[in-house]
Amino acid sequence: MGRRKVEIKRIQDKNCRQVAFCKRRKGLLKKAKEISILCDVDVAVVIISNRGRLHEFSSNNSLSGMLQRYESHVEAEKEINAEIQVAEFSNHFEVEIALEILRVHNNGRTATNNRKTHLMLECAKDLHEKLLQEKLLQEEKKHLEDNIASIKKNTKVNEMSDLPAPHIFCGQQRVTLNFL
Repeated sequence: MGRRKVEIKRIQDKNCRQVAFCKRRKGLLKKAKEISILCDVDVAVVIISNRGRLHEFSSNNSLSGMLQRYESHVEAEKEINAEIQVAEFSNHFEVEIALEILRVHNNGRTATNNRKTHLMLECAKDLHEKLLQEKLLQEEKKHLEDNIASIKKNTKVNEMSDLPAPHIFCGQQRVTLNFL
């Protein structure tokens, strides 16, 4: 028999939760060490328990150095993303707006995110309005098609009722047959 599958949810019993934390923390740190050795990569793990205790592992014995590398990497990615955004915006908006977004991005990420969100909401609103207009036009088209079909049907009925009634002559007497 193999292991039973553990349901991933919060452990309610405090003692069981603490035991599971200790075992899994050790396992996680062991796996981090193994991956750093096997794959020759730098690995850092930081764990803060619910009691506020700090547990850490760094494959190169300099957690602060790894954190600095991480921050510089994240900043470089954000600058690249900002340049990509400027290129995309310049296709759709004036160059001044794109430069303003870049300046705001360099001064603070919040302003850029707000502007980006605002522009995305405007585009979504425009798209929603166009979809509503299209839906209304389709409904109007269907209504007009129904009216045309109804008019054609009424015209055919009227043409048939306007025809003179056929007459049958029997000798000198005339007999009129009315249809409809």
